[in-house]
Amino acid sequence: MRHVVIIGSGPAGLTAAIYTARANLSPLLIEGLRAGGQLTTTTEVENYPGFHHAIMGPDLMREMRAQAERFGTEFVAGEVTAVDLKRSPLSLTVNGEERLETKTLIIASGASAIQLGIPGESRLMGHGVSTCATCDGYFFRGKELVVVGGGDSAMEEATFLTKFATRVSVVHRRDKLRASKIMQDRAFKNEKVTFIWNSVVDDILGDKVVTGVRVRNVETGRTSELNCAGVFVAIGHSPNTSLFAGQIEMDTKGYILTKNGTATNVPGVFAAGDVQDSRYRQAVTAAGSGCMAAMDAERYLESREG
Repeated sequence: MRHVVIIGSGPAGLTAAIYTARANLSPLLIEGLRAGGQLTTTTEVENYPGFHHAIMGPDLMREMRAQAERFGTEFVAGEVTAVDLKRSPLSLTVNGEERLETKTLIIASGASAIQLGIPGESRLMGHGVSTCATCDGYFFRGKELVVVGGGDSAMEEATFLTKFATRVSVVHRRDKLRASKIMQDRAFKNEKVTFIWNSVVDDILGDKVVTGVRVRNVETGRTSELNCAGVFVAIGHSPNTSLFAGQIEMDTKGYILTKNGTATNVPGVFAAGDVQDSRYRQAVTAAGSGCMAAMDAERYLESREG
């Protein structure tokens, strides 16, 4: 019987591990299919406090993992394939085989950016392809950029990127935006933002770094190439919560609902990071909520044992 099991090895999960380990709760962390989370696909991270020089995303996650391990966190490679949150103790199945029981569970399985699924996208991710303007916009000072999408996220990304780029071209498959009126107006009024309507990006060009995109007009079928140094995919994120469907309260988009900090509607189950945060989605906010979840789990255990 475990005191704490943590699902996910991004900033939220590893921070939760550090805090629960220091509280002598002997946490077990299940790393997931992508150990280290989304930061392992990024290059330089300049906005995480404590590093006056940029640190590579994978290096930051290795440092956090080593810190959690130093305090006694036990790690399991692989993924959780089944959960039973309807009875106590909570039950999990790892890699379809090993069954674990725990008094508390911290869900930090994160969210995945929805991708275009086109050539060059995966190969150039972190080398000109990004899903986070706040994270990577700074690296494109004086460059021309492309944003793909037509919702609030795309307009927010495009507007933000004009702080650094000389021009931002928004590629949208329709002739009008899905974004809220205030976000549309903000983008339309920005002289650095241009729109390529009724179009999709068919390919991302470049060998080692992005050099351009191939754009296709969905009405005429004509294709053209547009030079750019970066492509920001802003067609949404999907929380990694399908495993918990029907067992825990979520919003309409699948994000886990929390109250009084990180508590879910299931006693002993807490959620931290992008799995419950559709707004900020930053490494530092994920780490902060991981700390909160650890403290909430510790207090829950104390109340049960006291």
